[in-house]
Amino acid sequence: MLTHIVCWKYKAETSQEKRKQHISKLRNLPSVIPNIISFNIGFDVLQLERSYDTGLVAVYPDRAALDAYTIHPLHQEAANFGKQIAEKVVSVDFFSSQ
Repeated sequence: MLTHIVCWKYKAETSQEKRKQHISKLRNLPSVIPNIISFNIGFDVLQLERSYDTGLVAVYPDRAALDAYTIHPLHQEAANFGKQIAEKVVSVDFFSSQ
């Protein structure tokens, strides 16, 4: 399995409405993109100095499924929206046995 983690640090001027809109766009993706084993997204609750504002953890059966997700037009739309409202986006992808 392939775990995909993404975190967004929003620009200071990004409104709460835009933040919610971003999460809504992302939450819709598992209903339209196949081969997603699990998909969790939410706002940071600890708000530590090192914290990012929103995090996503998704699991795919293999690299082909992640690649299909990555190029899907609705994912591209959500990703571009996130890039517009974020000052920084980080990610990590790794294979796991679970």
